[in-house]
Amino acid sequence: MLQFQLLGPLEVMDGDRVCTPTPPKVRRVLALLLLRANQVVPVDALIEELWGEDPPLSAVGTAQTYIYQLRKLLDPHGAHAEGREWLVTKPPGYMLRVAPQQLDSSEFEQLSWQGRQLLENGEFEQASDVLRRALQLWRGPSLANVLVGRLLEAHVVHFEEQRMRTLEMRIQADAELGRHRELVGEMRSLVATHPLNEWFHGQLIVALSRCGRRGEALQAYQNLRVVLSDQLGLDPQPELQRLQREVLAHGVPRTPIFESYLPTHSAA
Repeated sequence: MLQFQLLGPLEVMDGDRVCTPTPPKVRRVLALLLLRANQVVPVDALIEELWGEDPPLSAVGTAQTYIYQLRKLLDPHGAHAEGREWLVTKPPGYMLRVAPQQLDSSEFEQLSWQGRQLLENGEFEQASDVLRRALQLWRGPSLANVLVGRLLEAHVVHFEEQRMRTLEMRIQADAELGRHRELVGEMRSLVATHPLNEWFHGQLIVALSRCGRRGEALQAYQNLRVVLSDQLGLDPQPELQRLQREVLAHGVPRTPIFESYLPTHSAA
């Protein structure tokens, strides 16, 4: 059974056989068909993705050629003769038939959903494990080897938002389990990579303070304040200002920060 990987460079595998298209535009066509798997993708959408607002006169014929190449690549033995065709023509376009277990993005979404349910139910150990499995499916930026157009770019942004949300839930699950020491290094890396993400900064401050490192926690707040002031002319959000006051007064935060994924949040 063909396996399609979107959470990183686009890859197609048929057992041990690599089937990933080599021509860049054929990869783009496949990516769009996969991201709208089991839905009809109009020829107009393929043309827009490939050429934007200035398609050549030969756009329809060229798109049809790319579809032909994909059919030969995905079905080299003519399995469609037995009624198992992967890529079918359905006016006004084409549809790629894919089962959920063939797509890493579908597996990621399912695991992320399961992890959220476990988190909301207070099953933090299982939530952390499931969310880690979801995040381990990522091999790099989504569609890293595809030159994306406007339509694909929207999907890539959506995937990245899902990944970040899943990461936040996994961090929260670990915080609920008291894994603050383990989180410190990861949170330092995340705030360095995402310096304007106040949620990450808040979790670093919480982790440091709950490890008894109040001075470092307060310094982490000052670092955020400087970054926001220098880059955006802003102060930290009120929740983080309150967090700083609580660390100053008590050494650890007394109230949760930001919106939680839990129905009733306990302080991390």
